[in-house]
Amino acid sequence: MEWKSSRDAGVLDGAGRPIVGPGGVDAFAAAMRSNRLAMIVTDPDRDDNPIVFVNDAFLQLTGYAREEIVGSNCRLLQGPETDAATVSRIRAALDARTDINVDILNYRKDGSPFWNALYISPVFDEHGHLLYFFSSQADVTGRKDAEQLVYVEKERIERAVEERTAELRERTAELESALEARTALLHEVDHRVKNNLQMVSALILMQSRTIPDDGIRQSLQAMLTRIEALSTVHRRLYQSDDVSRFDVGDFVRDLVGDLAQASQVDIDTRLDLEPVSVPAESAAPIALIVNELVTNALKHAFAGRDGGLIEVKVKRGADRFRIEIRDDGAGIGAPATGSDGFGMRLIRSIARQLSAEIDWTPADPGTRVTVDMPYPAARAGAASNRS
Repeated sequence: MEWKSSRDAGVLDGAGRPIVGPGGVDAFAAAMRSNRLAMIVTDPDRDDNPIVFVNDAFLQLTGYAREEIVGSNCRLLQGPETDAATVSRIRAALDARTDINVDILNYRKDGSPFWNALYISPVFDEHGHLLYFFSSQADVTGRKDAEQLVYVEKERIERAVEERTAELRERTAELESALEARTALLHEVDHRVKNNLQMVSALILMQSRTIPDDGIRQSLQAMLTRIEALSTVHRRLYQSDDVSRFDVGDFVRDLVGDLAQASQVDIDTRLDLEPVSVPAESAAPIALIVNELVTNALKHAFAGRDGGLIEVKVKRGADRFRIEIRDDGAGIGAPATGSDGFGMRLIRSIARQLSAEIDWTPADPGTRVTVDMPYPAARAGAASNRS
């Protein structure tokens, strides 16, 4: 069947051939001519696949006249900054007779650039013969500018984040280095204090051996255990990774073991110790009060016996913790209110310092002493709130 068309009734190419098949010429031609989207048709059967049809929207988009466009290849829209890789993709799609949809930088007749959202599709007849390439164009410069603005802003933010991250890494490294130096310094201080206390202990021990008075020797021996308790505190701090905290449970384990080993009777120890972390500055008073209570039990509970049991518990609560010391000795009961021995005065003084409550009760057999106190940090916070 022969196609029939006219300039008014349909769309003809440069050779007078219709570019749509029978029955669709008028509708397709009218749609292309009146469409606000820029459209062209090229003829692959002619040399260099020239443009054979353009609509008015394309002329308005590019600034060219119809006679300047028809018969030319679409490459006349390319310019100095048109991406060669995108052009190669278009050429490959034309050679493969496939659709392609790309954004490409094109140039108007006056040389002004614009971003062109280009769509190209091949048109085949019923026998599969390639008749034309249909192409639409749209000016998407605004979208590309917005994308570029987003890209530039994204790059700026990423650079700012990288710079800030680098600053934070550098600052973190400085802080870690300072913390390591501080930890090393405090470890060295604790190590030297421990060594000095051990030297003091040795001097007291040597001096006590030269004193004939038994009462004085016992007083020096009691002082020696207190110094050794403080030495144990600094040894624990020296061995700890966190120099700002002190674990009461670990200290009690060391202290009770040392005192039981040094005792003149055979002592069986039973320990139930939960980890309780307190600030390092609270370690010494807690160590002294535990030392006094355990030493007191070893000294008085097992008189006339070859051995006995001492049980020590450390239990933590929500805002308080408890230290419990029990023996199975004769039972000494609660000390009288007016007791004025140095050890008892020291216990009461430290208890006030720690805001601790101390309770002596019969254990049947023996005596149980409980020391109930707030966590030092909680106590400091409460004091701050009151002020």
